[in-house]
Amino acid sequence: MVAASFFFASMAVGIKFASHSFNTAEIIFYRGLVSIVFMAIVVRARGTDLRTKVPMMHVTRSVVGVASMSGWFYGIAHLPLATSMTLNYMSGVWVAAFIVGGALLYGQPEKQGPLLFTVLLGFAGVVLTLRPTIDQNQLFAGVIGLLSGMGSALAYMQVTALGKVGETEERTVFYFSIGTTLVGAMGMLFTPTTPWADVRLEDAAWVVPIGILASMGQWCMTRAYAKGATLVVASMQYSGIVFASIFSLTLFGDQIEPMAWVGIAIIVASGVMATALRARALPNTPAEEH
Repeated sequence: MVAASFFFASMAVGIKFASHSFNTAEIIFYRGLVSIVFMAIVVRARGTDLRTKVPMMHVTRSVVGVASMSGWFYGIAHLPLATSMTLNYMSGVWVAAFIVGGALLYGQPEKQGPLLFTVLLGFAGVVLTLRPTIDQNQLFAGVIGLLSGMGSALAYMQVTALGKVGETEERTVFYFSIGTTLVGAMGMLFTPTTPWADVRLEDAAWVVPIGILASMGQWCMTRAYAKGATLVVASMQYSGIVFASIFSLTLFGDQIEPMAWVGIAIIVASGVMATALRARALPNTPAEEH
């Protein structure tokens, strides 16, 4: 999980640079295209059978996952790297919110008090994290980044469902790569694309690494959740925020206000608490996925 978190944070660095020349749809398309080639090599090397009995589950997972990814990539391009990563890691708190909402809907609110507390704590952290960015007129990007976390929560629920019906990690990541490429291509039809003559070489150099890093991150993450204890793995995935914070400060010189650091710490704490409470009440509840 630590390796996966490092890969995702490194991918975010590439997206931050690539966004100087490419829009979100273009980055998603190239990320998916490179990932298809990379995962095809992995699938061939491991002898994985790509035939699936649940194609529509992969379609749904791709649509939701790419929508979430689009919001995350947009946030990376317009917010400090540490902030955008933290908002996407709100997915754990969103799952807790879904569970609390279901309990309220079906008349069992008395059992969800501690989980509700972690949800409220997580959103308090969001307010503190975004407060400095509001002053910089980045509220829209902050809201998009926050919604990407909700999309991630829905996406990893679908990944868990795919695992339960017998889909392998390689097959799941491969079909998601195809879905990513198709959605990115459709997005490019409706958004202005950058002529390659206008693309800066230092930005274009990140196109291939983004796809490889994304594939490695997803592969490591999927294996971590398949083999490890949910609470331990979900707690270790927050190391991605540490990596992103280091990159944010050293590579981009982002100025993160003390209030935002407090908000980031609160979001991490609420995410770990929510996962612990979910693991006790619902042992099969999934953990985070990107």
